[in-house]
Amino acid sequence: MKVLIVYDTTSVNRNTEKVAKAISEVLKEKGFDVDCLYVKDVDQASVKNYDCVLAGSPTQAFRATRPIMEFLDGFSKNEFSGKLGAAFGTQLQWRMSGNAAKGIEKTLKKLGFRIVMPPLVTYVEGKVEVVQLKAGELEKTRKYAEDLAKNLQP
Repeated sequence: MKVLIVYDTTSVNRNTEKVAKAISEVLKEKGFDVDCLYVKDVDQASVKNYDCVLAGSPTQAFRATRPIMEFLDGFSKNEFSGKLGAAFGTQLQWRMSGNAAKGIEKTLKKLGFRIVMPPLVTYVEGKVEVVQLKAGELEKTRKYAEDLAKNLQP
């Protein structure tokens, strides 16, 4: 099974990229063919070649970043009917922070993806210029990826 992990990342510590790469590593260990790419490096025409697409973004201004949403909005409604999908995001652990992953998942559904896992939300902390993943979040990500791998097995 071919899996595309597409992400945006904005912090100096590249937190969302770290989450994407952790998911990628686990899926590769489980035998999946995985491409993990920064959103601006993805050829939109190639997305149809994947069986599963995971999309992720940091939460900014209560939602996913503009680059990841513009990428997803570049496709037609139900264009990926029958394909598998899931969303992930990073955010502050605060009830007023918003949630990028929920918005991404909603868009994936509109595109026709069958959601195989609830969105993964990983938490960051620190000052804006040096925000970092909270302790234990990469371990949570790896566990999520293990469960995802089970759900993707035929």
